[in-house]
Amino acid sequence: MAAAAAASEEAVKAAKVLMVGAGGIGCELLKTLALSGFRDIHIIDLDTIEVSNLNRQFLFRQSHVGQSKAKVARDAILKFRPNINITPYHANVKDGQFNVEFFKQFNVVLNGLDNLDARRHVNRLCLAAEVPLVESGTTGFLGQFVHCIVWAKDLLFAKLFGDKKQDNDLNVHSKDDNSSKADVFERNIDENLEQYAQRIYDHVFGYNIEVALANEETWKNRKRPYPIYVRDALPEEAVQQNGGSRDCKNEEQEPSAMGSLGLRNPQEIWSLADNSRVFLEALKLFFEKREKEIGNLIFDKDDQLAVEFVTAAANIRASSFGIPPHSLFEAKGVAGNIVHAVATTNAIIAGLIVIEAIKVLKGDYQDYRMTYCLEHPARKMLLMPVQPFQPNKSCYVCSETPVLLEINTKTTKLREVIDKVIKPKLGMNLPSVMIGSTIVFEDGDDLDKAEAANYALNLEKVLAELPAPVVNGTKLTVEDFLQELSCNINIKHRDEFDEEKEPDGMVLAGWSGPVDTQATSNGEKKLVPSSSSADDDGTAKDISAKPGMKRKLNEILESEENCDVVQNPSDVGSSSAQVVEDDDDDDVVMFDEDPKLGKRKRLQ
Repeated sequence: MAAAAAASEEAVKAAKVLMVGAGGIGCELLKTLALSGFRDIHIIDLDTIEVSNLNRQFLFRQSHVGQSKAKVARDAILKFRPNINITPYHANVKDGQFNVEFFKQFNVVLNGLDNLDARRHVNRLCLAAEVPLVESGTTGFLGQFVHCIVWAKDLLFAKLFGDKKQDNDLNVHSKDDNSSKADVFERNIDENLEQYAQRIYDHVFGYNIEVALANEETWKNRKRPYPIYVRDALPEEAVQQNGGSRDCKNEEQEPSAMGSLGLRNPQEIWSLADNSRVFLEALKLFFEKREKEIGNLIFDKDDQLAVEFVTAAANIRASSFGIPPHSLFEAKGVAGNIVHAVATTNAIIAGLIVIEAIKVLKGDYQDYRMTYCLEHPARKMLLMPVQPFQPNKSCYVCSETPVLLEINTKTTKLREVIDKVIKPKLGMNLPSVMIGSTIVFEDGDDLDKAEAANYALNLEKVLAELPAPVVNGTKLTVEDFLQELSCNINIKHRDEFDEEKEPDGMVLAGWSGPVDTQATSNGEKKLVPSSSSADDDGTAKDISAKPGMKRKLNEILESEENCDVVQNPSDVGSSSAQVVEDDDDDDVVMFDEDPKLGKRKRLQ
């Protein structure tokens, strides 16, 4: 026992570790690494600190808002572990400086990312560098609706009714205001409460979403939200009649938007129209009945009107992002326990990541485990460790299996193939496309002007008219040198496509797409398969029947009713980490296979 402990300690002291992400998981992970004896840690994170991070990312303080997460996290840890080396990088992990050679210097890589695109990128670099990767990810309730609650409670409620002097991430400038000092949340002198409430609604759920959509880079690999205006959610007569059922005899009772609108059941899930009515009514009631408190209010889960406002605001924002709404009863429980639930989960997962990292450093490959963190009351369990899944034999990243692209070679341009398939689906950032020995396209900053101009011309040509024509049976070779990744695409010509079912005008087969997140029906959690395991109509298949894969978690639990995890086998190879769908924090940890047992085959 003593010898094993000594071996662990030496492995930890000698290790050089790369952390990717310094957010919810990253803060807890860095703290745990430092307290576990790691002495050489590098952190990459592109983000800066926002006010909404402060309720769960405990290395950050109000004074740090706007600063680099990686740099502030380093400074916070060095205050109580001054003798260790922490190197921060305020940069995008997809930048050219973080290439395969950069990754090769580390003994293990630990992911705490919030998006699948970056996870795939890190996964591929670890494959190419033959460096073990410990992955973590989230799915379900905490990963989606909680963020809407945080926004409604800590940003919107605080901005409207709390201390006006506090920093807040909400955009306060409307499209009609040219002055940098104008604050859209300030009520105009000649504005009645109905006009003010509708203006606030349109600003936060409509205009602010349009502002966010203007950044096209953000939505390249994410589902785009849609702006919601009052006119979209409620007809004009409904807005005018809002609150018409208010009982004037109960003026001394605690004001309630639900009471005013005749909504009685706190466990009912409101429609978008009902949420909009509650939002407008609650905002007006605060100004009508509790105006003296405005400017000093702090959210309290026992404040009925505050809970009604936060529930409605969170549900409207959730609708904009395609997230299922929740009842006031559920929202109240979440809003009252956000800090404890999210932060505790982060701490648990960070601990599990470090445990597996130590196993990797010691070479205890047979003891690797994927650990699911979810409540299973019947078995009185919170953690469910299972053996890692076997590699996906059809993975285009780490096998020589080509993918098949059905496409009309006579009408489709090369640009469409790159924009719809090569970059978003195959995940290549700087691709080059070859047909035989002919390079028809290459991306990068090192091209001379003549090359760049020639490739730009090729982008606008249909496939059949390229210098090396693409026809039925042609094989494309696509490479990304930054990721040291190559993939073969076999072309199958098709004249026609169904505009509704195949809107891209092309169909890619033999690849594993991103996981759909958990669907919720009547408050129950359902398991949703990845796109690689669903029919075109979305019908779920049993992906546990695939050759070489171990049992799904629901088989282990012998029931699907408590399953809260979705496994995505894409990008998983003989020495790669399992990858799961993202959100900001994580409930699930996926671990590496033995890098010595299976080397990555380079694709030629």
